[in-house]
Amino acid sequence: MQLTATDWFVVIAYGAIVLVVGLYFARRAGKGTDEFFLAGRKLPWWLLGTSMVATTFSTDTPNLVTDMVRSGGVSQNWLWWAFAITGMCTVFFYAKLWRRSGALTDMAFYELRYSGKPAAFLRGFRALYLGVFFNVMIMATVTLAAIKIGGVLLGVGKYEVVLLAGAVTVLYSATSGLWGVVVTDLLLFVVAMVGSVAAAYFALIQPEVGGLTGLISSPELQGRLSLLPDFTDWRTAAAVFIVPVAVQWWSTWYPGAEPGGGGYVAQRMLAARNEKEAMGATLWFNVAHYALRPWPWVLVALASLLVYPSLESIQAAFPHLDPSIVRNDLAYPAMLVFLPSGLLGMVVASLAAAYMSTISTHLNWGASYVVDDFYRRFINDWEEDRHYVTVGRITTVGLIVLAGIVSLWLENALQAFQILLQIGAGTGLVFLLRWFWWRINAWSEVAAMLVSFLVALYFQFVHTTLGFPALDPSLQLIVGVALTSVGWLAVTFLTTPASEETLRTYYSAIRPYGAGGRRILHLGPNDPGPEPGGVAAGFLGWFLGVAAIYGALFGIGFILYGNVGLGIGCLILAGSAMAGLFRVLPKVGI
Repeated sequence: MQLTATDWFVVIAYGAIVLVVGLYFARRAGKGTDEFFLAGRKLPWWLLGTSMVATTFSTDTPNLVTDMVRSGGVSQNWLWWAFAITGMCTVFFYAKLWRRSGALTDMAFYELRYSGKPAAFLRGFRALYLGVFFNVMIMATVTLAAIKIGGVLLGVGKYEVVLLAGAVTVLYSATSGLWGVVVTDLLLFVVAMVGSVAAAYFALIQPEVGGLTGLISSPELQGRLSLLPDFTDWRTAAAVFIVPVAVQWWSTWYPGAEPGGGGYVAQRMLAARNEKEAMGATLWFNVAHYALRPWPWVLVALASLLVYPSLESIQAAFPHLDPSIVRNDLAYPAMLVFLPSGLLGMVVASLAAAYMSTISTHLNWGASYVVDDFYRRFINDWEEDRHYVTVGRITTVGLIVLAGIVSLWLENALQAFQILLQIGAGTGLVFLLRWFWWRINAWSEVAAMLVSFLVALYFQFVHTTLGFPALDPSLQLIVGVALTSVGWLAVTFLTTPASEETLRTYYSAIRPYGAGGRRILHLGPNDPGPEPGGVAAGFLGWFLGVAAIYGALFGIGFILYGNVGLGIGCLILAGSAMAGLFRVLPKVGI
């Protein structure tokens, strides 16, 4: 066990604060489902955006980054850096549409956009598919990271971590609702940023590392530092950069980076005060998530290669650990043992907070699907609102139990990341187009889900057993995208679109861009028209936002690498893009 009495005091103090917040908001959350799941739609952009940032910084995030850096170098982070393109697309084209829908969950959108029994079936099925299956997989990944951190820093087994972490988090989540989640997320963001910077500092001063200069000049790290892959090795470059930037960002549904928004990101947009605040929250989230946070994690990951150059060295340093969980992602918590007393407690508290933030968000979000989009919609719709809050709290307990069981099966963060990517491969395009292309119907989405899931099962459990050589994850992704896209497009043209009445109601309420549906529906002079702000302004804002994020990301990286001139140049580019972005924002409604 690495923690001292001082560390434990810090950890317990943070836990007490979180529980007090949960109890404080329990009464408000119990008033009804709108309060429990959306905080009464009264949340400001800065609190919602920070909550999204805190949710995406879970215990598994630095572990995942470490896994990527140790496996393939810094450039492998493009597997998630590419999702910045998705995020900025959501800001300028989808955030205000989500808030305008007025739905309680993004699943309720289906019966606004589609019609009849297919729409109802899609809403109920996808509520369980995402709210239970996908959600449990995500929470299991987060819990796996907590198991590894607990094993390294606390010397406790995986069963103890699952029971303790799950019990504390479910108590907090089931009482406080979304208000408690977002308020504690604000505290988490500050604590987690300080903790990750502290972890990077003490990782760099280790004798094996020799500071930032020693890290950058180390012969062992040459070839791993580049922000871009080696394009002379086209196989690696395609897997790490070309496929994520060209295909993955628009084609793959991944939690927190859904094309067009969705999941807990949609929940935060729906909880905003108005459309402007929904756009502002999503903009702040993407800037902070992709431009401000990655480098402390990357530095710790690089330093870990010098301190623990192999899995055997990690196992030797922590012989009590179960060998089945000793993978590259374990190197991040292994580096935390060098933190001094007190500060180690703060970092552990930040990681515990990160765990609670992500799990509580997913519990609240998943329960909203199960309760409002399945139980209330199809089983029992005649009770008072407080009844559904109670069912939501019971569902919360069930979800955390399932997540704990699955976490005991997983081995490393990258494994779960690739499974989720493959399951969602090819579904992204239908989520982007459904807002604007009237021809898409409920069966289009059912086909996309079904084909992508079957392809994922094939590659995960069948392909190699038939004697075929294993395919790279990037090639699996492309095959999945191609088959899924062909499948849902074929189904779209073989089935009828939503009814004209449904489409008229949808176009009048959402006011999306595009004249095709309006012309076919003959909406006429009563048509309110598309949303304010031109398409050109939206595309310009999207481009400038992406340029600002990558300019800042590269600028900070080059300065850390000692290339100050190039780093300043990238930061100037980022600043110019941000200045241009602020001039565009009024034209798109922010």
